Amino acid sequence: MTTKSIRISHDIYEKLVEIAGKIQMDTKKPASIEDAIKYLLRKKISDLAGSWEIEDNEIKEIKESLEKGWKNWK
Repeated sequence: MTTKSIRISHDIYEKLVEIAGKIQMDTKKPASIEDAIKYLLRKKISDLAGSWEIEDNEIKEIKESLEKGWKNWK
């Protein structure tokens, strides 16, 4: 298998390390940055359903913004 090098920012690298750590805790096996990337690539948008913690005031703000947008669109 051939490999490629990619450049990522330090903060993205830290997030990938965090994800690899979670994978390692779940599987009880060593996990690499590549494992973290593979994990993220397997995710579907439907996997995120219910994962957003939102406050009531944020819901109100989103609804108001959508209503305003729909009025302007018509």
